[in-house]
Amino acid sequence: MSTTTEYLWFETKQKRELVNLTDTVAGIVAKSGIREGMALVSAMHITAGVFVNDDEPGLFQDIAEWLERLAPEGPDYRHHRTGEDNGHAHLKSLLVHHQVVVPITNGALDLGPWQRIFYAEFDGQRRKRVIVKAMGE
Repeated sequence: MSTTTEYLWFETKQKRELVNLTDTVAGIVAKSGIREGMALVSAMHITAGVFVNDDEPGLFQDIAEWLERLAPEGPDYRHHRTGEDNGHAHLKSLLVHHQVVVPITNGALDLGPWQRIFYAEFDGQRRKRVIVKAMGE
């Protein structure tokens, strides 16, 4: 089995932002030479997440509103007693999860027709990273 690992660094302009990683991850897979296997894409921060879904602005608004209803910014989270103010971002990360595994078939990401890979930032404007690990033969 072969593996390839690359780190992607982000410093988003906004506190909350979505970054489409699909083409970047596809490029890493292509460079890896792996024909059959999987790609792990994982946010390495506890206030960010990675998910697979449709690249559609209305859906992004729906997701943002849903997350805000479930984990609103501002309430007095116990986490804030540590001096932080991002308790909501930790909960949003749990809701979208921190990583995805995508199949590699015939040397390419094997996504459904509308599926794209997104990095979701919930407490940005500082340097963060994502690991992409392609594994297989």
